[in-house]
Amino acid sequence: MKLRGYLLGILSAVSYGLIPIFILPIKQAHFSMDITLFYRFFFSAIMVGGYLIYSRQNFRINKKEALILAILGICYALSSEFLFIGYDFLTPGIASTVLFIYPVIVALIMFFIYKEKLTSLSVFSLCLAFAGVIVLCLKENGFEINFAGLGIVMLSSLFYALYMVIVNKSNLKVSGFKLTFYSMFFTSLFFMTKSVIGHESFIIPSTAIFLNFLIFAFLTTVISSLCMVYAIKSIGSTPVAILGALEPVVAVMVSVFMFNEKFTTNLLIGITLIVLGVILNVISDRKKLSAI
Repeated sequence: MKLRGYLLGILSAVSYGLIPIFILPIKQAHFSMDITLFYRFFFSAIMVGGYLIYSRQNFRINKKEALILAILGICYALSSEFLFIGYDFLTPGIASTVLFIYPVIVALIMFFIYKEKLTSLSVFSLCLAFAGVIVLCLKENGFEINFAGLGIVMLSSLFYALYMVIVNKSNLKVSGFKLTFYSMFFTSLFFMTKSVIGHESFIIPSTAIFLNFLIFAFLTTVISSLCMVYAIKSIGSTPVAILGALEPVVAVMVSVFMFNEKFTTNLLIGITLIVLGVILNVISDRKKLSAI
């Protein structure tokens, strides 16, 4: 049972890290990102909704839950949008690694807004993560940073952190699958609204692109989300969060081997510092919970 939980946690992280495989060819083809993201989350919502029907779960939610789930959908949508815009400024490997500091941002939000104490281990983890970001920005000529790209991807990380905080603090009485379904549903509504306002065409021009959308939705969204839910049930949230460190590692490997991103010493040191910082942050949170 434990082994299955760890395998599912690894599969969840790896599948999410495959995003560059699907998104970069679409960007290079100058296809609409709003339409791409609409179909990604629309197809994902259909797949998860199908599972809810299969498992005979109802879709009923009250007004308060609908409002919270809509806010979650907007947070998820903005996180996705800023990440994909960030790909225009930073390499996919660096962008995916910077996105991964969201647990650190969660810790800062909990400290400044909810007055939760930061342990010495938490502070050390924050320093490691930010040191990793700085190292990623170092070039051969010294400290050189694309402020626009870094700022955009940090916004992506911030909105994902807000998503996590809202899920944690809203006390939603819905199952993980129902939460996932409505998050994806409201996220797709966000991109549909943007596309309608921008007079974008919803016509999928070829079977190849349609299959790309389906596989993109299934692998990076549905599989990742469902495996994470089952992994948490099997081994708990802390090991799953630590296994999430594989996400930026996979994204970097995809970028290096498929899209010719240079695997520099700075990239290796930066990703190592950020991954270590996040893992220590998760362990610190676990210790705080055990002490309560």
